[in-house]
Amino acid sequence: MQSHGTWLHCGYHLTTSIVAPPLLNLPYAVCLLGWNKGMMYLIIGALVTFYTYNLLSMVLEHYASKGLRFLRFQDIAEHILGKAWGRYFVGPLQLAVCYGSVVGLIILGGQCMKTIYSLIWPNGEMEVYQFVMMYGGAVLLVAQVPSFHSLRHINLVSLVLCLAYSAFAAAGAIYIGISSPEPKDYSIVGSTENKIFGSFTAITMIAASFGNGIIPEIQATIAAPVKGKMFKGLSLCYTVVILTFFSVAASGYWAFGNGTNSFLIDNFVDKNGNILLPKWFIITTISFIILQVSAVSGVYLQPANIILEKLFVDPTCKPFSLRNVTSRVISRSISVMIATTIAGLLPFFGDVNALIGAFGFVPLDFILPVVFFNMTFKPSKRSCIFWINLILAFVFSLIMVIGVFAATRQIVLDTNAVQSLDRLSDSLRLSSLANSTWKSLSSYLAKNA
Repeated sequence: MQSHGTWLHCGYHLTTSIVAPPLLNLPYAVCLLGWNKGMMYLIIGALVTFYTYNLLSMVLEHYASKGLRFLRFQDIAEHILGKAWGRYFVGPLQLAVCYGSVVGLIILGGQCMKTIYSLIWPNGEMEVYQFVMMYGGAVLLVAQVPSFHSLRHINLVSLVLCLAYSAFAAAGAIYIGISSPEPKDYSIVGSTENKIFGSFTAITMIAASFGNGIIPEIQATIAAPVKGKMFKGLSLCYTVVILTFFSVAASGYWAFGNGTNSFLIDNFVDKNGNILLPKWFIITTISFIILQVSAVSGVYLQPANIILEKLFVDPTCKPFSLRNVTSRVISRSISVMIATTIAGLLPFFGDVNALIGAFGFVPLDFILPVVFFNMTFKPSKRSCIFWINLILAFVFSLIMVIGVFAATRQIVLDTNAVQSLDRLSDSLRLSSLANSTWKSLSSYLAKNA
């Protein structure tokens, strides 16, 4: 891994990994929680992750000052927790989370392409899975970027894109909210059971939106000395977070109330199929999203790429020798093709996002940093920071367990709902066919009577 970056480059990487299209799920998360709890959990998510990311950065800086520079999450986990924890828990967990994020992003990219297609050709017959496969091809190209540091210019463009589509999405929601004559309902709908599980799904969606999971890999791109540079990068990133997350969450929920969809852009077309904004506006917004998703995918492919490099690249040859370039292109292409195939089978981006948040981002971003800090610096048990870290680890461990169950339950419910609609559609088609056949038969009998 190349370590030639500045704090600005670090800020670009952090912003791309955090300020990504999952932020467009936030109005729906607020919808499941209500105004007060929704905004409160957003503020908590921002404060806690800024705190834990800085703790993890301090731990990495501490070991770097002693000559131990860790390049991967697994490496620092092995040093602090032991080889078994790093090799069999943290390493596989990070890989699953990052690879799962790539799957979710390919789903989103395909859905966005399908939306543009439907706007331009309303009677088109292409399905979402076809666009998912096409978008997987675009991600395959981004996957060939040699290293994390090589993504710095792409991630600068990504930062601009996230500001652009967040501004467009918020402006579109406000315009619809002002122009709509229908009264807005901000009540939380559903049974008590659905409200409880919905709350935990929302919390894990927020966790996924603030999730990163690759802080050590990003800090490893910074040129020595690293002290203080990560804090500057995080400050840049969270400036963008404040501008985007809160504006989108507040404007989206204000405009659509409890009718907010799991992806804000879906609300720009009403239930009757009427487009509520100019087509060019929606297509421009979605185009920004599509472009940024490819950059985010490139970032989250990095842990898998590092493993593939170790397995297939010959360190005795030059990085851009024919042997290494060929093995790199083949291995990374197979990796993206597998992710694309999985994406074609999972059409629920919001639910997948919640599951990834609960299963991976919560332990990696909310729990392990405070554990690493306490085990490295060993603060006094009488100190506030010791108990704050302990409470955070305990609370988010509970959220992780319940969140995984809630998100899995929602995926099952949505899958069953789609299957029920398919069965109903098939029944209606059969009924229509039977009715048509009966009319033809009656007409024939009447003519030949």
